[in-house]
Amino acid sequence: MKEDVPPDLPFSVLDLATVVEGKTPADAFRHSLELAQLAEELGYRRFWLAEHHNTVSVASSATAVLIGYIAGGTASIRVGAGGIMLPNHSPLIVAEQFGTLETLYPGRIDLGLGRAPGTDQLTAMAIRGSRFNAAEDFPQDVIQLQTYFSTENSTAKVRAIPGEGADIPIWILGSSTDSAHLAAELGLPYAFASHFAPAQFLTAISIYRQKFRPSKHLADPYVMACVNGVGAATDDEAAWLATSLQQFFKGVATGQRRRLQPPVDPASDLLTSYEAALVNQMLAVSFIGGPDKIERELKAFIGETRVNEIMIASHIFDHQARLDSFRLFAKVLKNLCKKS
Repeated sequence: MKEDVPPDLPFSVLDLATVVEGKTPADAFRHSLELAQLAEELGYRRFWLAEHHNTVSVASSATAVLIGYIAGGTASIRVGAGGIMLPNHSPLIVAEQFGTLETLYPGRIDLGLGRAPGTDQLTAMAIRGSRFNAAEDFPQDVIQLQTYFSTENSTAKVRAIPGEGADIPIWILGSSTDSAHLAAELGLPYAFASHFAPAQFLTAISIYRQKFRPSKHLADPYVMACVNGVGAATDDEAAWLATSLQQFFKGVATGQRRRLQPPVDPASDLLTSYEAALVNQMLAVSFIGGPDKIERELKAFIGETRVNEIMIASHIFDHQARLDSFRLFAKVLKNLCKKS
């Protein structure tokens, strides 16, 4: 029988360089670096940054630039994109950017690729221009990007320099079943955004595992689940901290986005019944509580889903409380692995 938690289960961080109320993007970048340095110290496998645009609470819009900043301030943790929204860019430019990063920080760069724009439709039009429907070309663009990274492209008329011959793991990111089919067909690792789109998570990873084709990149299916995490000394404290997360997703659901707000009394009228239904659906895969509650729920989740890696996203207003939350998750996950 498969163990509930593999003894060597990797755990990682997803960061959006969140801008909190009263602070600036410069503060967010400094806090991201401090979090990455702590994550490295605690044994987290990766530190990924996500591409978003036209969102006042998210400063990771120039994702490749920020990856370089984080990689330059750390020594061993893998740093990457979770992800680059490929239809927003030409495959050649992405190959050159990440080829440059891999050249500067060899063996430490990951490249997760998503199909969505990472923003609203009006902003997507401003980004893509005449390539507004580029998402339709996503599978072909992923293959083109792989070609630019390959040594076989050395005789082509268009080459990625640096980038050609770079050993950069490519991941397919997903929030629906479409991405599962592509990741399986290409034999690439699959990272699912269950931290905001959990509805199709179990179906998608089942499709991926069933249809997976081994490739030179990966012999067996590899699933990473991104989840929300808010940990604190007690369940009540974590529930209070998590009201910032609820406000963040209220903004996503209603389109009225603000910088990350401070926590409020969980008993307050934070959400209307309609807003609560939307937010609770998006936050269905969240681990909020003290150590015992988080350990119990994570064990059940890992046992049910058989994921190969956990990635934690954490929207907590107070920077020190956020660092403490990641300390708690590292301790819990290490304990779970020891108990296996």
